[in-house]
Amino acid sequence: MVGNPSHVGTIATAAVMDLRSRIRVVPDFPKPGVSYKDITTLLKDGAALRYVVDQMAEYYGDKPVDVIVGVESRGFLFGAPLAYKLGTGFVLVRKPGKLPAETESVSYELEYGCDSLEIHRDAIEPGQRVLLVDDLLATGGTMAAAAELVKKLKGEIIGFAFLVELAYLNGRERLGDYDVFALVKYDE
Repeated sequence: MVGNPSHVGTIATAAVMDLRSRIRVVPDFPKPGVSYKDITTLLKDGAALRYVVDQMAEYYGDKPVDVIVGVESRGFLFGAPLAYKLGTGFVLVRKPGKLPAETESVSYELEYGCDSLEIHRDAIEPGQRVLLVDDLLATGGTMAAAAELVKKLKGEIIGFAFLVELAYLNGRERLGDYDVFALVKYDE
């Protein structure tokens, strides 16, 4: 699904690509009852990958973005080319121990435990307008934690961009009133 006026930004383009058909659905992975959305099949399709980045760039092209934050690791795949296309900087949010300089960190709850994320302390200047990017919005926990890191550095969050949203997991609710853009939405 490209755009949905009630939930995501609408994109007006001459040609609309069926991204859903390029995402492999793997039943019962990683455990029984889970329907895994495998984006590797989309990533290997050069036209589809370009389309995703172009659509994100079109949506955010007229919005004031100073820097894009990509969340480890698939957020790098879309965030870095989007930063290039928009002419902005790109910042990494990583798992603990992966960044070489001084970091800020945040811990957050997962379904079965907790995890942590880190960002370099000098990655975002106070007042910079930040777009956070990842491949998938599920429960929203990881992206909410990344947003907390941005806030610690006094960045101004302008929105969140995703390739896929699993709407039935209600991840948007954890992201507050920010603009949330997703190109493909699964309702179940």
